[in-house]
Amino acid sequence: MPDLLLLLPDFALIALGYLICRHTPLDRTVWDGAERLVYFLLFPCLLFQSILKNPIRIADIVSIGGVGLAIVGSGIALAYALRRLPGVDPMTHASGAQVAFRFNSYVALALAERLAGASGVAWQALLMAVCVPVANVAAVWPLARQGGHGYLKELARNPLILATVAGLAGNLGGLQLPGVANTTLSRIGAAALPLGLMAAGAGLRFGALRESPVLTAGLMGIRHAVLPVVGITLVIALQLPPAQQAVIVAFSAMPTASSAYVLATRMGGNGAYVAGLVTVSTGLAMVGLPAALLALAWLR
Repeated sequence: MPDLLLLLPDFALIALGYLICRHTPLDRTVWDGAERLVYFLLFPCLLFQSILKNPIRIADIVSIGGVGLAIVGSGIALAYALRRLPGVDPMTHASGAQVAFRFNSYVALALAERLAGASGVAWQALLMAVCVPVANVAAVWPLARQGGHGYLKELARNPLILATVAGLAGNLGGLQLPGVANTTLSRIGAAALPLGLMAAGAGLRFGALRESPVLTAGLMGIRHAVLPVVGITLVIALQLPPAQQAVIVAFSAMPTASSAYVLATRMGGNGAYVAGLVTVSTGLAMVGLPAALLALAWLR
């Protein structure tokens, strides 16, 4: 499949969820339960197994993990700064800020394998293990603050954060799951992304993006313009091996996480706005991701 079409299935699932919710008997009452299932079970299983099953080399944490944290950290700082823009609604910002620095783990793993084989998957697993906890904490904080929730309490019980930390601890501790448990988790996790994307489509209201067009432009600019530039600059400056450069740059240009919609909805945020951002991000990445890889190849 050409890189340009890599994200087409994700985009199609969002559209399918939108159509099913509005034109069949499977309306909002069905999708409310689906969102809870994805948030509390399916996505945690996916994150836990994805991080656990790919061995992490401590030697790579400084180089690959450090660059990944610099990319995600840049996105967090810039996304939080958008709150100071005039006319930005605090809850809308708290809901949407995560879109600028979170990433679609499933697409990242699939593309890493295409770019660098088994080594690429291991490097991507390292990026996930280091960056997902930071990104999830940064995503929960503004929502907890705006929603009046206890921040530490929300972190301690957030299923995405718990699954990520557990996967990282198990990976570093050499945990090996029995075959039956591994297969079961794999099948549960396989349902997370399609259902999560369809749930995002079911919650989509296109008009919601018009609530804050300046914020929307800022968040999409960070996710699909600034972060790829940061990634390309860092890997070239550090003179990392070409295969690692490609994996990291692809990571920097990923579409946002489809679970962003579910997180915003479950924590009382503006879910419709985030669903719109997820859709736009997926569409932009269809062009931006291969463009970032082409720019890297041209510059090095």
